[in-house]
Formats: sequence, C-alpha cells, structure tokens
Amino acid sequence: MTVLQIEHKVPDYEAWKKAFDSDPIDRRRSGVKSYCIYRPATDHDTVIIDLVFETLADAESTLEALRKLWNRVEGTVMVGPRARVLEILETREY
Repeated sequence: MTVLQIEHKVPDYEAWKKAFDSDPIDRRRSGVKSYCIYRPATDHDTVIIDLVFETLADAESTLEALRKLWNRVEGTVMVGPRARVLEILETREY
C-alpha cells in the first residue's frame, strides 16, 4: 500500500473542508481506498491528509492532478501545499 501525505495551511477550516468534500479530483476514481485528516493539536491552521492507495502509480497520478488543482486554488482555501509519497511497510493495531 502507498500513502500520499499532504500538508498545508488552511485560513478557514470549514471553507477548506467544504472544498475537500466537493471532491474535485474524484478520489474514488483516482484510486484512493481511504483517507484520514489530521490537525496538529497546537496548530489549528494546518491540516495533514493521508490518502491511501493500492499502487504507487495511482498515488503519483493523483499527486499530479492535485498539483494542477493547487495552482488554481492556492491562496484561497489553502496555502503552501507540501506532499510526499510513502510506502507502508508495516501496520499493527492493539
């Protein structure tokens, strides 16, 4: 499994969440199997999103689509996006 991890500032979380929920890149069709949204406990102006994929190729093509989207919306609902693709080596639940 592969994770596309995204982090950026959001000037207004509710506005950002509305944009996220509108799903402009069609996450399901892009190969996203699940996602998780985080916020640092001491920084409510930042969100971190993990998008989980079965394949590296799906993660990379989604990142490309997101970069195009970010060029259009940066400075409105989000600022300073950073992303990286991670390979899941092991998970365990207790």
